[in-house]
Amino acid sequence: MTTTTQNQNWTNTNTQGCCTTVPFDQINAPGAYICNWSGHLLRVPEDGITPGRSPMLNIVGCEPLTVTKISDNPYITVTKAKLVAANYDIATNF
Repeated sequence: MTTTTQNQNWTNTNTQGCCTTVPFDQINAPGAYICNWSGHLLRVPEDGITPGRSPMLNIVGCEPLTVTKISDNPYITVTKAKLVAANYDIATNF
């Protein structure tokens, strides 16, 4: 596993593990993520990260948008996703 630290408003501790915060545009593994700017749940299936596959999503903004991975399973139930987020003090909006 690769460990990296960036000098921005987020910390990237591990690009593959759960409860890791990464920039939105650097999601490289399927799983369930929580948007740190809104608390929304993102489900990223394997097809969502495969190059050349759709849908591809591009969000543009002035500030860096980060997400926190809460599960390797993109289809985690909403109830379990809320419990995992609460265990790590991550605000939710779903």
